[in-house]
Amino acid sequence: MKAQDMKWMLNRIVRIDCIEGLRSLPAASVDVIVTSPPYNIGVKYRTYDDRKAPEEYIAWMREIASECRRVMKEDASFFLNIGGTLSNPWFPMEIALRSFRDQLQLQNLIHWIKSIAIPMEYMKSQYLEIRRDLMIGHYKPVNSERYHHDAHEFIFHFTKYGDVKLKKLNIGVPYQDKSNVGRWKSAKSDLRDRGNVWFIPYDTIQTKREHPAVFPVRLAEMCILDHGKGGSDGGMTGLLVLDPFMGIGSTAVACINLDVNFIGFEIDETYIRIANERIDEALKEKGQNTQRSYPSSFIG
Repeated sequence: MKAQDMKWMLNRIVRIDCIEGLRSLPAASVDVIVTSPPYNIGVKYRTYDDRKAPEEYIAWMREIASECRRVMKEDASFFLNIGGTLSNPWFPMEIALRSFRDQLQLQNLIHWIKSIAIPMEYMKSQYLEIRRDLMIGHYKPVNSERYHHDAHEFIFHFTKYGDVKLKKLNIGVPYQDKSNVGRWKSAKSDLRDRGNVWFIPYDTIQTKREHPAVFPVRLAEMCILDHGKGGSDGGMTGLLVLDPFMGIGSTAVACINLDVNFIGFEIDETYIRIANERIDEALKEKGQNTQRSYPSSFIG
């Protein structure tokens, strides 16, 4: 497929296996990949069986890494969100080492904090008046005397050569001490590097989730912003973001919010339907047309 032939896939979720979908894309065509694959921990998806033999899963992820590298531009970023289990905390590192290490450079290791508890005594300062401990984020009780509640997942930021310049201040935070602005040569405005620890809580949801493993839209937004807007693809203006495991569309909604193009792959019809509903809602909020036509090879 040539780059100009990709236009029918733009801003669509294609019902296709991720590897087959990746093979359908031309080389060096994607600016950013943001995705969260199944973790192989027995999550009950509607279509996919999340119980591969360990070596089979590692080989499968290795093939995905290879195809992702092929479709990435020379200065592209690949943000891989993957978690493990309390009984096997080595698992995400094993995937990074055995499936990705000899194909891509790990440029940043980002820690996604899903919930946090901060004692009041650590927050007292001239800037704050805190009267109690602070607990924020998604808490899931653990029925075990051996393990702590899992409040963290990894985001592996891969690039081809480890030399991609980021737009870190796109997700920057204000200086706590404003005297740093102007005092440090690098502090030209009241924004500093957020660092590699990102606190992004889940939205509170009172009803049952249709998809058992959804990541927040804000997570995808921050990955895209961190890489930076701009760039082109075969005559198509703007950034092109790919999610090979689109699920119910968090990455797609993030792209709509940021006015960038996306391509998504997903094998489950129900997840695609829910994703399209979320996409239409996001477009409606931006005052854009939600009447979209789909090719016959697209389910949506």
